[in-house]
Amino acid sequence: MKKTITSMLTLLALCMPALLSAQDYQKYYNQTPVTLNQPQQVNIPSRSITLTEAGGIGDGVTLCTKAIQDAIDKLAQQGGGHLIVPTGVWLTGPIELKDHIDLHLEKNAIIYFSPDKSIYRDADTKARRVYPCIRAEKRTDIAITGEGIIDGNGAQWRPVKRSKVSDTEWSQFKSMGGQEMKDGTLWYPWQMRNSYPDIAKSPVAQEQMRNDLVRFEKCKRVLFQGVTFQNSPRFHVHPCYSSDIIIDGITVRCPWNAQNGDGIDLSDCQRVLVVNSTVNVGDDGICLKSGRPKASAVSGCEDILVENNTVYHAHGAFVLGSETAAGVRRVVARNCRFAGTDTGLRFKSGVGRGGETSQLYISNIVMTDIKDEAVVFQCDYVNRPAGASDAKALAPKGDEAQFVPHFQDIHIDKVICRGAETAIKAHGIEGMQCVRDINISNSTFVYSKKGEDIDTSSASVKLTNVRLLSDKKQ
Repeated sequence: MKKTITSMLTLLALCMPALLSAQDYQKYYNQTPVTLNQPQQVNIPSRSITLTEAGGIGDGVTLCTKAIQDAIDKLAQQGGGHLIVPTGVWLTGPIELKDHIDLHLEKNAIIYFSPDKSIYRDADTKARRVYPCIRAEKRTDIAITGEGIIDGNGAQWRPVKRSKVSDTEWSQFKSMGGQEMKDGTLWYPWQMRNSYPDIAKSPVAQEQMRNDLVRFEKCKRVLFQGVTFQNSPRFHVHPCYSSDIIIDGITVRCPWNAQNGDGIDLSDCQRVLVVNSTVNVGDDGICLKSGRPKASAVSGCEDILVENNTVYHAHGAFVLGSETAAGVRRVVARNCRFAGTDTGLRFKSGVGRGGETSQLYISNIVMTDIKDEAVVFQCDYVNRPAGASDAKALAPKGDEAQFVPHFQDIHIDKVICRGAETAIKAHGIEGMQCVRDINISNSTFVYSKKGEDIDTSSASVKLTNVRLLSDKKQ
């Protein structure tokens, strides 16, 4: 029997490269309103090893970090291949992917990250954050595929706002140990009853060290396919300064109130396809970010196609910002559905973070039960970490003056939204022309309070064949 199972796994491994390379992603690029440069697909050799062969034990108790990393390193030394994670609960610390590696999870496989914060310490003592749960830097041809689950065990890291949980949930958090602060309005996972040590001098300092579930930095040819990513300490799927990325059919989920629980964040990424994926998270859903220009890395977001995705809870379903400094160019988002998000299409930035957008086309979007705005442009965004007092946007000065938001050349067409407090909101910065050349056409919005909240002195938005209907009449 053991020989038969091994043979089947070998056959699966031999077929896997063909499955990865045979995907017809060209079809998504038919009839795009702007020509997009398409991502190259990953190239991963056929060799494979199962995690059990590498010494891992999927009993949810045995720490498998060494077995996983040894298997990845062994495959990398041979030129790459597939690490197959079979059925089981695989307890682990942080993992680093190497060139030409596919981390492949079978359907009933769960990779579960340990609550022991000490094993995530970065070897660089100057690092501000701990290691991401899964990381890669300056790698080519890397993938996470399959039908399994990757769980970041984020409740061991995230602060909790009292205002966002019920009495029962608050009691559950306190039963884990932790510490209440700010007159009982915040809970931090500090001095937990699981007896694992803290790694900072204070709850706030430790909270600031938490990192992403998956962070790939300066990588090329990346594939995320089929896997469920959940309960991250911070952001979930976060490629940075990377190119040639395909995200296909993944699920991203966490509690609706998870602090900084972004779903899919593309930070300074180019040639990206995001399709057939489902997001249900505590912060922004599918988000494009662009920091200040860097000569040594991919800079700005370019050539991005977002299609056939579903976003349930999120602060914003499809979001630009808050960092847009190096620019966002040639983006198409279409054929998506948003149900239950705080905002639908969200464009947010602020002084010191902003940059220019061009050739953005958003179409065929359906939305229901949007808590706030269906479409919103905000140019005074200020980041407010848990426990921070309210901060106000500042007037540009010094170096910041060149990084003022400029949302422009944005075309939104064929949107249907049933249920939003405000249909369209747009506020720029007086005298800066921060919101201009915005075209919204052939759309219907049913709102409960306001159809338009557009500051015409600082924002120019053209509406063509747009119906704004109060829900009291419908």
